[in-house]
Amino acid sequence: MRTLTSLLGNSQKLDGGAMFGNAPRAVWAGWLAPDEQNRVPLCCRCLLVEEADGRRVLLETGIGAFFAAKLRERYGVMEENHVLLDSLAAHGLRHEDIDVVVLSHLHFDHAGGLLAAWDGEPARLLFPNAQIVVGREAWQRALNPHPRDRASFVPELVALLESCGRLVLVDGEQPPACLPPDWRFSVSHGHTPGMLLAEIPMPDGPVVFAADLIPGAPWVHVPITMGYDRFPEQLIDEKRHLLQRLAGVHGRLFFTHDPAVACAPVLYDAQKQRFSVMAGQGSLQRQAS
Repeated sequence: MRTLTSLLGNSQKLDGGAMFGNAPRAVWAGWLAPDEQNRVPLCCRCLLVEEADGRRVLLETGIGAFFAAKLRERYGVMEENHVLLDSLAAHGLRHEDIDVVVLSHLHFDHAGGLLAAWDGEPARLLFPNAQIVVGREAWQRALNPHPRDRASFVPELVALLESCGRLVLVDGEQPPACLPPDWRFSVSHGHTPGMLLAEIPMPDGPVVFAADLIPGAPWVHVPITMGYDRFPEQLIDEKRHLLQRLAGVHGRLFFTHDPAVACAPVLYDAQKQRFSVMAGQGSLQRQAS
């Protein structure tokens, strides 16, 4: 039996205008209330998939706690400790127990949790027994970032992954051998080139880890994009295509950044020609259906 468990990583507060790039404050402030610095609360939520054969697959690792204090404050990271490790421990697991880590892309708020918490020593990788799955195009972007998003990558992390001997690069939809054969990937380019969206079959419909294509329930509104997105118009087209497909197969979205909703079914109102999500779940606890 396959089970899904949502795991919280370190949380962030980021500028609301950046997170809702093309939406006016009067609109987005009704979705996520900003603080006095105009920042909105965000999760870095991960998904643990435990397979019937005993494999444990972790989708993303969140931002982690690798930043020194000054950078932690700059990027709005709220906790000093590595929250994901505590979340794993609450389920009786250690990072050494994970067999595969799947990264949608290598921006630090999605991959930084691969690193140990800041202690003044050189950066070091956690999850020593896990193969690390990354899209080939996303990997190339991390090796040669554009000036627009260079600050989103962690050079030390990229170097450690390059030398660890456990990096698995994938192309297209088919999963590598370290993942179950019924998993599927789709590749999105609107936020960053080569972002992998993992799709996990479940008895009541597929679950898609939406990453930064749809980081939370407010972004299900098709026109809404982030200031961080590379190609907003392309992202909107990719989003619409995914939502149309999931609405037709009773699929669900798993949200990495939504502070309140972990997973929710996709709905489509044909009369209004509008997508939405049903009241979602705040967490998944070894859910098998």
